Amino acid sequence: MIIKTAADAKNDQSFHKALNELLLGLADDDFILSYRGSEWLGLAPHIEEDVAFSSISQDLMGHAVLYYQLLSELGAGSIDALAHERPPEERRNAILLELVNGSGTYLEEPRFDWAFTVVRHYFYDMYKKIKLESLIHSSYQPLSHAAVKIKMEQHYHLMHWGIWFKQLTMCGGEARSRMIAAVSRVWNELEGLLTLGPLEGQMVQYGLIESCTILKNRFSKLAAKSLEEVQLAHGNSYGMISGNGREGEHTADMEKALVTLSEVYRMDEKAVW
Repeated sequence: MIIKTAADAKNDQSFHKALNELLLGLADDDFILSYRGSEWLGLAPHIEEDVAFSSISQDLMGHAVLYYQLLSELGAGSIDALAHERPPEERRNAILLELVNGSGTYLEEPRFDWAFTVVRHYFYDMYKKIKLESLIHSSYQPLSHAAVKIKMEQHYHLMHWGIWFKQLTMCGGEARSRMIAAVSRVWNELEGLLTLGPLEGQMVQYGLIESCTILKNRFSKLAAKSLEEVQLAHGNSYGMISGNGREGEHTADMEKALVTLSEVYRMDEKAVW
């Protein structure tokens, strides 16, 4: 069954609800990670990376906007309202993606962890690739079309972070030690990224996306291969120690991020940008 328009999707309440939850997870993931990436502006290891990382963060925000646009067409509200007005408990992003880059803030003594940033982005993009490949075959045609567009850019994001991951992990010394620690930290929260949330059954039933089991198996194979290439051994047991963001559970990091993100918007919520 192929659903071609938002109007058709709204005719089936169960389908509509499952689609909304899926889109919120997709949009919120890219939205918050784009923000975390933007905090590296002017702080990246060198000028070329500063430019590249800024471009990647802009792409991520663009991907989030595409998903929010689909939600808006389904009656979920305006793009700006979806991005800025929802409280943490209405957000569906994985907690891994909202965690701060390190100690300090962008304006006050930022001591960000580049190893954590590289590892988080690399494995996020690895899983995003797998999800996009599944979404291309989604029963909701507008989502399928969006996935095709996003995948063209995302290919280069994964390549970018893969280079950083391999170089830092294989160069030994402090760099390797910090990368190993970062992998362990990411693994402790990775399950929250790999889940689709409480409506997974309906998402799969309606052909919106494949099951977590299928997607996770594909991810585990890719992740294992990548870790083997840099002589790291890590199991396929992933944690979710800080809660499940797909169910609206979030950290203080998220609350602070939303205050900063919405500061200008809330000065005049009726302004047209």
